[in-house]
Amino acid sequence: MAVHHQLIRRPPHVVWAVLADPACYGEWVVGPTGSVPLDRTWPAVGSRLCYTVRLGPWSAQGITTVRRQESGSELELEASFKPLGTARIFLQLRPWGEEETLVICDEHPLRGLGGTLHNAASEALLLLRHRGMLARLARFVEEGRAEEAHAGAGHA
Repeated sequence: MAVHHQLIRRPPHVVWAVLADPACYGEWVVGPTGSVPLDRTWPAVGSRLCYTVRLGPWSAQGITTVRRQESGSELELEASFKPLGTARIFLQLRPWGEEETLVICDEHPLRGLGGTLHNAASEALLLLRHRGMLARLARFVEEGRAEEAHAGAGHA
């Protein structure tokens, strides 16, 4: 399983606010160019968001479903992308001192072609993806861009 961690210089409730906002996923998740909630209850169990992956002129959509969550500390997702199958993504937030958060990401293919072809090389690619994704999450949270996104969308 591909497991990676990132220390974010903000408390868990600030990081959780980003995970709880499905419109932010396109900002920090590596791969999708945007995301749209399909249900108003995100991140409640069973809620979904739609994301788009673009590669040159080609684009395709996938759906991510919340499979389990503990508000403020754990979010377990199943990402479905038709050409490859599904993947399980588990994000855990641990308080680290008084004002920081250790984010742990554990992802692996679950069903379909991705699971069938899973090997050491694809595991290494997942780890690279995590490194980029968690670094983007840290920048997004630490720079206050989530708050800016909310203010710009009239959420403030």
